[in-house]
Amino acid sequence: MEEHVPGTPCAIRLPDRRDLAWSEWGPPDGRPVLFVPGAGMSGVLGFGTDLLDALGLRLLALDRPGLGRSSPDPHKSYATWVADVGHLVAALGLRRVLGAGFSQGAPFAVALAGAGLLDAVAVVAGQDDLRAQRHLLVPEVAGLLDGVDADPAGVEREVAGVADAGWLWQVIVSTAAPVDRARYEGTRLGAAVRAALADGFAQGPAGYARDLVTALGPWPVHPEDVAVPVHLWYGAHDTSPVHSPDLGAALAARFPRARRTVLDDEGGALLWTRAREVLSALAGA
Repeated sequence: MEEHVPGTPCAIRLPDRRDLAWSEWGPPDGRPVLFVPGAGMSGVLGFGTDLLDALGLRLLALDRPGLGRSSPDPHKSYATWVADVGHLVAALGLRRVLGAGFSQGAPFAVALAGAGLLDAVAVVAGQDDLRAQRHLLVPEVAGLLDGVDADPAGVEREVAGVADAGWLWQVIVSTAAPVDRARYEGTRLGAAVRAALADGFAQGPAGYARDLVTALGPWPVHPEDVAVPVHLWYGAHDTSPVHSPDLGAALAARFPRARRTVLDDEGGALLWTRAREVLSALAGA
């Protein structure tokens, strides 16, 4: 498992005077990969950072608004997120941009692909289009969907009232498969995830609460309308109730240019244990 080394902190000022921040690894002239982290995490935790020079990739791990060092946006939606990242791509003059979304970051990465900002995207242990999978969801997740439909502002307030980095860490560990729990609790990965959560909640819980309600709402684009290659990666032992309940099988049938890989010996932490495969496949897309 790779050593988790800090990236270079970066930020731009958006037209409405908010800041959009990210952490960066790899050669400045490498092909850009926009990484959208999981729930409550800032971009201080990258992946495959020791592989980037050899692969010619430049990893930009984004802080969504209200997380890490990115300014809050009380009106944050998929549309505003796409606009923010569009400004980043234009400001940096990025070309041939790739993307990767992990866990709750998956629908935010799909939003970028659907808007034409990415040439290809990897969805790793990604949250599914949960409404299309409602019949497969555990009751707690189905109930959250109902709550968001009935009173999204109420759910957002409720989540903001209880959530912090420690609370979300316990959620992650308690729902993780044994293979993942062993990695989170017995390797450097756990400390790195906890650091990313602490940084993600540095401004308080509002950014995470808004993210959660957005991610539990309708997807910003129908998978059938995403024209670029989408590589779906899942571990067969993944037990997270908010990832894909069928390990991406239905999504693979819906994305026109999908490729699906299910690794028999992995759980939900495969982004870090199989970073070489994920990045190599993405670079070749």
